[in-house]
Amino acid sequence: LSYNGYLVAKTGAGEFGPKFPLFFQVYAHGFEQYSNPTHIYLLAGLFAIVPPSILAARLFAAFWVFAACILLGLLARRISGRPVIGAAVGGMALLTPWLFEISRLVLETFFYPMAVVLLLWSVFRVSEKEKWGWLDVSAIVGSLVLITYSYTIGRLLGPMLAGGLILFAVSRPRIISVLKVWAMFALTMVPLFVYLRQNPELTTRFKLISYIKPGVERSDIVVTFLRRFLQDINPIELLFYGDPNPRHHLPDVWGSFYIAVYVLAVLGVVMIIRRYRRNSWWLYVLFGAAASVIPGSLTLDKFHTLRMLAHPVFLLILTVPALEFLLERAGRSQPQDEKTENGSKVSYWHTLRGTALTGLIIFGSVEALYFHANHYVYGPDRTQAFDAEYKQIYDEAVKNHPRPLYLVDGYWGPMYVHAYWYATIEGRGTSEFVHVPFPQRPPSGVVVLSSEQNCSNCIMISQEGNFLLYETR
Repeated sequence: LSYNGYLVAKTGAGEFGPKFPLFFQVYAHGFEQYSNPTHIYLLAGLFAIVPPSILAARLFAAFWVFAACILLGLLARRISGRPVIGAAVGGMALLTPWLFEISRLVLETFFYPMAVVLLLWSVFRVSEKEKWGWLDVSAIVGSLVLITYSYTIGRLLGPMLAGGLILFAVSRPRIISVLKVWAMFALTMVPLFVYLRQNPELTTRFKLISYIKPGVERSDIVVTFLRRFLQDINPIELLFYGDPNPRHHLPDVWGSFYIAVYVLAVLGVVMIIRRYRRNSWWLYVLFGAAASVIPGSLTLDKFHTLRMLAHPVFLLILTVPALEFLLERAGRSQPQDEKTENGSKVSYWHTLRGTALTGLIIFGSVEALYFHANHYVYGPDRTQAFDAEYKQIYDEAVKNHPRPLYLVDGYWGPMYVHAYWYATIEGRGTSEFVHVPFPQRPPSGVVVLSSEQNCSNCIMISQEGNFLLYETR
């Protein structure tokens, strides 16, 4: 993404294809994939201002997640009317492993929490209005477009979240408002369908990672989906294990979400059922929490945190009614079954709530301290998950060997782009490298940087992790 963002900043085009495309082809020669446009264009804006660097890209990614967390806290404050709840939700979001870890990855995810938060803001703004103006409609549609075009899961999640707006269609003016949103959003989907018709390979990756394939019985698909959905909402996986991919989640430091915050989210669901079950806004939040799991459940990977990235945003918003309940003062109006003539029962419940909230704060603080301390102690050990060894091979090659250097992709994927990106950072021309189309072989007597498992008919120069540096015979 960073390399293509830099190319767009300089030329208007990515590594392949025309200028300012709707989607970007990334990788080549048997490893082709398509990237969504939002993150590459954001990075292009960054590299139009600052020189390309790993630090700049990662700070940029972290900024967008940080901003999304702050905006989520401000939304919680507006919903509850209480600054302390806004500060609590914003703080929990910033410390949540799920969001913290993806903020350190320059993948097609760092803007996604912001897109979801913008949708929640735009929907909450109109939740009490009987009639939605065109500015309101445009804000909702704009956020839905960002969700749809920012990450592959959005092509399903965006339309689902748009469909969920039917929960607000409780009167004639509301029905007309929702229809306006749907009509405008449908128009924004036209470019996607046109592009897909002209480039059917856009769906290639989904076909590779999903169990929905030609020839599979529909009944089998339904059973597999239900099993996968239950796996992804399983609190044991969420709280104690997290994503098994070490690139996405630090292993052996419990789950991707804190137990204390999850308890608040569950209590929030209870409070919605008890107090707000006729409130369209809170019903929409419940719908979004469930819908955000579905895209990940359509793929083979269990608890893939990137494909479920909208889910923690909804879980965090669900803590708002729980915090409202736990922070209720004894003097405020209580449900009738909690009142007694002398107020003793009210006082008892007030004390119990305060004790419960204090316990959750202490336990959640311990969880956060444990995760973040381990992240900085053990995080650097994940060099293989982040292809860090490639830089060592690259440095040796450019320092000690003649040009051009040949780049060969193999079992570990299209790693040639690492060489292009490092060369870009260092001000080298990519003409110093020759990318060999897969599965062709380089000529004899040349030096090769390779992601193959092993080499044949070669003289091994160096091996670091999954990467080889060798000379062909």
